[in-house]
Amino acid sequence: MKKIVTVVGARPQFIKAAAVSRVLRKSFREVLVHTGQHYDYNMSDLFFQEMDIPKPDYNLHVGSGSHAVQTADMMVGIEKVLLDEAPDYLMIYGDTNSTLAGALAAVKLHIPIIHVEAGLRSFNMQMPEEINRILSDRISALLFCPTDAAVENLNKEGITQGVHQVGDVMCDAVLYYAKKLEQKPKEAYLEKLKGLYRPAGTPDSWYLATIHRAENTDDPEKIRGILNGLEALDAAVVFPVHPRIRGLVDQAVREGDYRNILFVEPVGYQDMLYFAKHAKKIITDSGGLQKEAYILDTPCVTVRNETEWVETLRGNHNILASPEAEDILQKVMQTKIESGSKKAYYGNGDAAEKITKWIEQESRK
Repeated sequence: MKKIVTVVGARPQFIKAAAVSRVLRKSFREVLVHTGQHYDYNMSDLFFQEMDIPKPDYNLHVGSGSHAVQTADMMVGIEKVLLDEAPDYLMIYGDTNSTLAGALAAVKLHIPIIHVEAGLRSFNMQMPEEINRILSDRISALLFCPTDAAVENLNKEGITQGVHQVGDVMCDAVLYYAKKLEQKPKEAYLEKLKGLYRPAGTPDSWYLATIHRAENTDDPEKIRGILNGLEALDAAVVFPVHPRIRGLVDQAVREGDYRNILFVEPVGYQDMLYFAKHAKKIITDSGGLQKEAYILDTPCVTVRNETEWVETLRGNHNILASPEAEDILQKVMQTKIESGSKKAYYGNGDAAEKITKWIEQESRK
């Protein structure tokens, strides 16, 4: 049986790996490597438990650091795993430092790279994720694209070999786990809203907000602008606080009186899906949550100047906003989805099966 080493390190990658591994392991031996890029319990261990993801065979415990330090430490650890395991392929997901570290370690050892979620582009070279995407795509042997736009992006860059449009594995995960949400009563989800600064309460309706990207968190003024916009909304805002911005949120809360925002610890994937599905709208800078919002038919406002998920912008399913209170408030309160505009841009929940079939075909060559 052929062997694949899979590298994951961040919340979205755990979700994608859960969808693919369920199918992949029927035909291949998979060795799972967790870099430790997300090392908080609520951002990592909890996901493996509740999503039935196999326990990682290796945990590199890299943790935080500058981009150079983090990526270098990951490469050292991944290289050792690859030398010990001698896999037939290395599989990476998305656009994190874990993605790039895995790709660079494998290509130096002449191990073919499989990139799931290839071809995405925001065309903003100031984003670390954009650099990670471009470099990983350039050195991958099999590139599994979630959308037609992703295939076209690669074509424009001269990358045509090994490219396959398979749909989005995140869609697989959302459709699979969304079926399980109503097995628990609403109260079981609301009890997870334990406030970081005061009791969070049990709202009847809510908005869901997440903010963590560098362009929104590199300046305390931006965070305050975003929080001020959320505070002015007409319903409670459930705001799971990413560990990366906990210090900034602490400072903002000390300096302001935020009574409408329910700051809580990061929640598990199924809890997050529940809050997303039943939210009035979602306000985020997360690529994954934009897409989940689209699949769940929840309107979304993205606090960024651009998005790699361009399909979500059609029909006002997703609206871009600046990190300013007035713009966020206006976009959230005034924008409505256009009736009949929903399309199956991300597939029908069978991307993992298509990926596995293409790898099987490649492995027989």
